[in-house]
Order: sequence, then C-alpha cells, then structure tokens
Amino acid sequence: MLVCGQGRERARGGAVNASGFLRVLAVDDEPPALDELAYHLRADPRVARLNTAGDATEALRLLRDGDVDVVFLDIRMPGLDGMELARVLRRFARPPAIVFVTAYDDGAVDAFDLGATDYVRKPVRADRLAESLRRVIGSRVVPSHPAALARAEEDPTIPIELAGTTRMLPRSAVRWVEAQGDYARLHTAEGSHLVRVSLATLAERWADAGFVRVHRSYLVQLKLIAELRLVNSGYVVVIDGTELPVSRRHTRELKDKLVRAAKQDWSR
Repeated sequence: MLVCGQGRERARGGAVNASGFLRVLAVDDEPPALDELAYHLRADPRVARLNTAGDATEALRLLRDGDVDVVFLDIRMPGLDGMELARVLRRFARPPAIVFVTAYDDGAVDAFDLGATDYVRKPVRADRLAESLRRVIGSRVVPSHPAALARAEEDPTIPIELAGTTRMLPRSAVRWVEAQGDYARLHTAEGSHLVRVSLATLAERWADAGFVRVHRSYLVQLKLIAELRLVNSGYVVVIDGTELPVSRRHTRELKDKLVRAAKQDWSR
C-alpha cells in the first residue's frame, strides 16, 4: 500500500533538504499496528512522503523504486525479520536511517549495534515518534565527512529506559560495567543504568574500545583506571574513587595492558 503525505519532497540524494521534509517507509506485518504508525507519521509536518509495507519483500521493492530517508521497522516479522532487513539496508550506497518500532526490549542492544537511530516501544505515541523524527533529521544533516562518520562509529549509543522513555547513552560515558545476572549495570559519572545484555557480550563487543574484563562481574574502561592497588584480599582498581575487585586470573593481563598503555602515552 502506498500512502502519500502532504509536503514537498526533497531532491534525490542522501541528505535532508532545507525544509526538513523526510521520505519515510513504515514496515510492519500487523495491519492495525502499521495503520497506527502511519497515522502518526502522516500527521507530522516533517514527513513529505510516506510508504508502507507489510513485509520485508515489499519494503525492498519500495526501496528499489525510490529513495527513502528513514525506515520505521518492526523487528518480529515472518520471513526476513527487521534485524535481517536492517543488515541489508546497511549495505546500500546511501543507507536510510533505521528506527525500530517493537513491542519488545530484548533487541535494543543488537539494534544499536546495527546503527539504529532510535528504538521505539509499542504502543507508539505521537510525541515519541516526533522525537524519533527529530533524531533522524539531526543524524541526516551531519556532514558525511569520513572523520565525522568515523567518530560516530567509534562512540555508538546504548538504549536505556528512563521513566518509560528510551534514551541514548554514548558508550564513552560508561565508566565501568557491573554484571547483574543476565543484565549489566552501566555506571556513568551521573549514575547507573540497567540494560538487558550480559557482561560477557559487552566484553566481547567493547574490547576494541578499551574496555577490559578485571573480574567475572566487572568490565572497566582501561584509560580511566587511576590505581591498581594491592589489598589484603588481592588487587583492586580505582575508578572515580570507587574500588573494584580484580580477580587473580585477570591480574597479569591487566598489569600488562596498563604498562603498554602508559608506554604509548609517554611515546606521544
């Protein structure tokens, strides 16, 4: 089904035009959910054109036939699901922004690993979708200079829930991570946030960003370690005045990494 909203469509290409109007594709296999999403999007003055699709196959056909700035995408769909479709879209020469719209929160971390601009929980609200469109416009007007793109890739955001609203937390704001069962608590300078992802998963994904495992329950940002101290029960690291235990199996590796980091700093 093709639905055209009011407004002037911008020129073909990857950037938003001066009016801020967007070409939008909404994808959901449940007609009532798709109708509700389309209703709210069509009512927003920043949407110049709205296409809708009931599955990934129809979405890809619409994407082939015309440029799209942002795809509002359900995750759990028959056939090619939302995550798989997002991976396909990332390979486009001019990939559209992705906003996942879902009733579940267990895909949030994977969604942002795929570079999603936002993650909206169902049932959708007009004000929440308006915030998503604002974020999309902000992301699309950023200059596509390689250095700017590299910085965005180096500091991805993590979705966190605050009073029923999903907020984006930059990974660089995380000081250390604490395991809490199948969840992880992200500690920042301002507080802490619980996310549904295991510490082991974060340790693997964030290793290249300088996060190191110091204990089965702790992952820390190496450059923020102020001290490695020997106490009666073993070693601890100190970050922001907080002591975190270092397990015996991680002590030698941590010492080596700290020495290498110090040498690199001195050689600059």
